[in-house]
Amino acid sequence: MADMLFSLSLSPAMLLLMVALISLLESLALIGLLVPGVVLITAAASLAGHQAIALPWLISAALLGAILGDGISYQLGYHHREQVTNRWPLSMHPEWLERGVRFFERYGVHSVFIGRFVGPVRPIIPLIAGMMRMPPRTFLWANVTSAALWAPAYVLPGYLLGRTWQQHLNLPANIETAVITLGVCVVIVAVIFSWGRAQTSRHGFVYFTIARLIRRVPFIRRSWLSMSLNDEVPLASLLLFVITLASVSAWTLLVMNHQGPLSIDLQAQRLFYWLSNEPLQLISVGLAKIGDSAGITALLLPLAVWLIRHKRMDALFHLAVAIGGIALLNTIGKMVFGRIRPETPDYLTGSFSYPSAHTSTIVVVVGLAAAFIAAEVHRKQRIWVYWLAIILVTPMALSRLILGVHWLSDLIGGILLGLLVCALIRLNWQRRSRAPLPHCPWGKLLTATLVLVSLRVFLLPPV
Repeated sequence: MADMLFSLSLSPAMLLLMVALISLLESLALIGLLVPGVVLITAAASLAGHQAIALPWLISAALLGAILGDGISYQLGYHHREQVTNRWPLSMHPEWLERGVRFFERYGVHSVFIGRFVGPVRPIIPLIAGMMRMPPRTFLWANVTSAALWAPAYVLPGYLLGRTWQQHLNLPANIETAVITLGVCVVIVAVIFSWGRAQTSRHGFVYFTIARLIRRVPFIRRSWLSMSLNDEVPLASLLLFVITLASVSAWTLLVMNHQGPLSIDLQAQRLFYWLSNEPLQLISVGLAKIGDSAGITALLLPLAVWLIRHKRMDALFHLAVAIGGIALLNTIGKMVFGRIRPETPDYLTGSFSYPSAHTSTIVVVVGLAAAFIAAEVHRKQRIWVYWLAIILVTPMALSRLILGVHWLSDLIGGILLGLLVCALIRLNWQRRSRAPLPHCPWGKLLTATLVLVSLRVFLLPPV
């Protein structure tokens, strides 16, 4: 089953439809603010170039999607002005509307044409044009002419990449699925921890919608109120727990029911073998030392001392349970599933592959740190905390593929398991009201951590 899914490739017709759909969503009112259109268009155009799809068809698909997206946005603003402004997300983010209005007032009839190429206002300007009653003929002219320039400008770089990357980069054959899967995983994680995390907080659309539905059902409403902490249910942690529990169970069943590595594992192995070089190997060995038991101890010791000094034994207890819990789950998982590693260096003799303990542990450490830091900052700044967490976790995970000691599916299982432990720890922490943690002297703490981690990396052998 997994081999069949991972071996599927998009037909030319499906690729053209995908390009048109991405272009439409990229231009559609408000949705374009949430869709990473540039990344998706480049990826889809690259696949189209790799399959040698006729360029006029590809540009036409992007052109049609862009025209339709702006046209729908204009019609929404022209005919449904009051409904749009009074509903989510504009009801929660009036600053988006204000920014678009200022841009429209500055550039007038040219705003639709110019706005097509200005990222922050691109999805909002057609909506504003409709609200401001721009004449339909004027809008149509600006829409079509700007789309005629926008489509090739966005499609051609990706198409060129797709036509040349195999020949000039000398990449291993048949690794497209691995590249796409890695890209999709990063995008999904980024969306979950940026947009998704924001929408499940008290001021988010998802939280508001679920709360409104639950209040209509008496027996569920009582449970909802009993979970409330300071008038807010920890919905983000609850949803993360449910989703990761189901996901790690399903993914583990998929991996264990397959004889040997998945097709995606073999493709990723070829890709990272091609990428591997001496500097990357050295960096990966260093990251491996940071992610083992001695490295994690060096990483957390300054924080533990600081918590003890400020008598925050509750936070220290949760941190200890998280690290001990993920270590126990990793040990049990490796013993029960007994999956063989791609390569087994001497220091890993007798150790199995699934799940990746380095990956799951660093997810727990960085994920919990991000959650506690984000809780203390303004809600508009939390997205950057989670983005930083993703940036820190990704090299540790990918280094396991550079070293060749894990399959890609081991990393995915480790990430899901780490997120599950993060969700459980956060749910238990949020069960009752707690005093906020004292202000952390990040400079001194990071310096001490860096010294200990450096000593561990350069003086001690791998554990």
